[in-house]
Amino acid sequence: MKKSYGLTLAALASVSLLLNACGGNNGGNNASPSASAANSGSSSPAASESAAPSDNGGEKINLSFWTLFDGGDGDNMQALVDEFNKTHPNIQVKNTKLVWGEYYTKLITAVGNGTGPDIGISHTSRLPDLIDQGVATSLDDVAADAGVDWGTFNQNLLNATVVDGEHYAVPIDTHPFIMYYNKKLLKDAGLLGDDGKPVLEQSADGFVKFLDTLKSKLPAKITPFALSNTNDDPYRLWWALYSQLGGNDVVADDLKTAAVDADKGAKAADYIQKLFTNGYIKKNDPDFYKNFQSGTAAIMMTGVWATGTWESTKGLEFGAMPIPKIFDKEATWGDSHTIILPTTKDNDPAKRKAALIFANWVADNGQIWAKAGHIPSKPSVLEKPEFKALPYRSDYVSVADTVKFSKPSTKVWQIRDNSSFKFLNEVWANKMTPAEAMAKMQEETQKILNE
Repeated sequence: MKKSYGLTLAALASVSLLLNACGGNNGGNNASPSASAANSGSSSPAASESAAPSDNGGEKINLSFWTLFDGGDGDNMQALVDEFNKTHPNIQVKNTKLVWGEYYTKLITAVGNGTGPDIGISHTSRLPDLIDQGVATSLDDVAADAGVDWGTFNQNLLNATVVDGEHYAVPIDTHPFIMYYNKKLLKDAGLLGDDGKPVLEQSADGFVKFLDTLKSKLPAKITPFALSNTNDDPYRLWWALYSQLGGNDVVADDLKTAAVDADKGAKAADYIQKLFTNGYIKKNDPDFYKNFQSGTAAIMMTGVWATGTWESTKGLEFGAMPIPKIFDKEATWGDSHTIILPTTKDNDPAKRKAALIFANWVADNGQIWAKAGHIPSKPSVLEKPEFKALPYRSDYVSVADTVKFSKPSTKVWQIRDNSSFKFLNEVWANKMTPAEAMAKMQEETQKILNE
């Protein structure tokens, strides 16, 4: 992958467009305001020590850390930083919280000016662009000295951060697309088992039968399946089903060629289109989150960041689970928060080692970070009593193994917004056939890759 250390106005403009496209209450970037209220002020479970040495020959090292988290995520990350500083007196991390919508632009600009932080945050999906811009650096020069054992991470999450055979980030979570269900409504429809889980056959026909039963047995005011009618979440469902069918990434391995699998893409889109046209999903739903939160939707699908919101909703009896295996294999959409080491003026080895000690420690203490709903990146965390004490999370942690990440293309967000969203939205509105949409996606994706 090209590593360009000069920043252009065109590159910054591109990042700005990506940021604008990623906002919203269901973007998967932060806990919702409701979740923030639930998490604020809560005490952190006991943190565990990383296996890496916490001292640096007695010399104190100060590290600057830029984050994009607010609300509950912001509180939990600050709790991690505070605990690390308390237990590592020779390494002190200062957490600077930037506004989410400005974060990536400010990070790229600051690194280009030589005034960037020692530690930063990147979504896995944005990592290729940060590498290409010369912002994110390879970690392999100091990982061993910092005590980082790459074998301790979930390999699906880790592999998504490896580019050209080099590790560029320490994943601290995944926040995938899952299914939530209203226990009371499912019980009323005779679809809740004695174990508190849905009675649902894991197949294409089984899921439709499940929705049909909800539609026929519940009052007309109840939405069987709450889902947005445009953009993020129906796209995430399409990506999940496309991946369940074994569809290729929409970009080929050479990162230059569009590779939409038209047949599988159309089959996934046709299945979802029929969920809309057959009335299982409410048309023109002004706020599908509120629909589920108010108890007027039986199921909904979105990212795990909604868990904290539902937990803080009085009277909502809900459950969480992986999305159903509708087609050939289990798969879903997801992204990850990762910790990166940006390029600095001197790339001081001592600071880089200390920064990786911190990053590895954060991953080791994912039970704190999991409060907002995220799945920790290290399987060992899932066995901690503090994590097991958190409700719902253990019901969907297996999804970390089935998240299908995009290829490491710098154009992934442009393709999503200007090709996938654009044409799939026409399918959901019944204005374009799935086959036509796939042909348009292939054509537009190639245009974007040629730019």
